[in-house]
Amino acid sequence: MANFSLGIGSSFSLHDNTMNNTTPTSSPTAQNITSVQLDQVCLDIQGKRVLDNLSVNVQTKRLGIIGRNGSGKSTLSRVLSGLIEISAGELSVAGFDPFHDRKSAIREIGLLFQNPDHQIIFPTVLEEVVFGLRQLGQKKAQAEQNALETLTTFGKAHWQDVHTSALSQGQKHLVCLMAIVAMKPNLIILDEPFAGLDIPTKKQLQRYLDTFPGSLIHISHDPNDLDNYHQLLWLEGGKVAAFGTKDDVLPQYLAEMHRIGDSDDISILAH
Repeated sequence: MANFSLGIGSSFSLHDNTMNNTTPTSSPTAQNITSVQLDQVCLDIQGKRVLDNLSVNVQTKRLGIIGRNGSGKSTLSRVLSGLIEISAGELSVAGFDPFHDRKSAIREIGLLFQNPDHQIIFPTVLEEVVFGLRQLGQKKAQAEQNALETLTTFGKAHWQDVHTSALSQGQKHLVCLMAIVAMKPNLIILDEPFAGLDIPTKKQLQRYLDTFPGSLIHISHDPNDLDNYHQLLWLEGGKVAAFGTKDDVLPQYLAEMHRIGDSDDISILAH
């Protein structure tokens, strides 16, 4: 049974001992449940505190992170993937510090950006998928073979020579996902992957994500994107507002969002 507590600035611990129903595998294993530990983590950017004393201890297979725009969600995704060094505190993902152990981070963690145009750097689909495998140290022939196998698994072998610039936004998202899955990480962090996508495209991408055997951390401001996530972390102003099961956190989050929506805080100018 999960234990949780609520309140901004508190510490939280939650362990997922049951497989949620988003993937077809029968039971969780130690290999596909990722531990995330943050102890008083702070991050200052240009003199502004973006993450403020985050303390979370969780072992989970499916974790949703919710919050308003500007609450620190995307920044946290980059911290967890090792792209940004924290200013204070301690951070561990799957037992290592992803910023200081880049080799392990590349091998163990994949990050799917909100905008695939910020992620895709090669002209063809095959080259894009091959790139990550080369980062893992695979030789060119091996990387190309493994990339083709990944495309085939997704039913997209016919995409291999397609120019990425000719793809739709949803197709570009899928290319990024295939490039990440080809590297076989234990954790994929999803930073608003459905932003700007229509309903059919979202549903199709969700089906691919549902088959991923490892852990997912899905960041979104839209709780509808997190229907199959049993555990939610709510960030507000760079702090933990609540953490626990979806059934406990989501009603509080929605109530607060509606309360704010009924006010006029859009008139408040940033200092």
